[in-house]
Amino acid sequence: MELLPFDEYVRSLPRRRMAAGVLFRDATGRVLLVEPSYKRFWDIPGGVVEAGEPPWEAAAREVREEVGLDRRLGRLLVIDNLSASGRMPEGLMFVWDGGPITETEVDTLTLTDPEIVSASLHTPEQASAKVPPSLAARLDSAAHAADTGTLALCQDGHRTAA
Repeated sequence: MELLPFDEYVRSLPRRRMAAGVLFRDATGRVLLVEPSYKRFWDIPGGVVEAGEPPWEAAAREVREEVGLDRRLGRLLVIDNLSASGRMPEGLMFVWDGGPITETEVDTLTLTDPEIVSASLHTPEQASAKVPPSLAARLDSAAHAADTGTLALCQDGHRTAA
């Protein structure tokens, strides 16, 4: 067997997109969602992990940029392996616990990022109607992990047996 030259081997390695988000919930279990200006579905605060950036730093940065909160992240709740879909390549999605948030805090969020139109609290049922199916499943997995003190390993949002 002939080995590839190292540079050619490195170029042949797979690449995955990564994103990091944060779950904020109020005392009744409502979830904080943001309404992006650039896509039709709502999302949790978070975004793309930039080159050379650790996912946990991306999550904290995106929360600061999108909703103006500068909080220490809680524990990691979800690692989700997303299958390739349409034009989007496969990816890894991470969700951290942002801790509790009140309606008063949500009402006073500073939305300075032009990518974010609004932010509001939603019941799990309302959230499921506003987000893509994989995120709805990931939110359910994240809430379960937060409530049980576990880490959810997911495939397209759904908890796996691993």
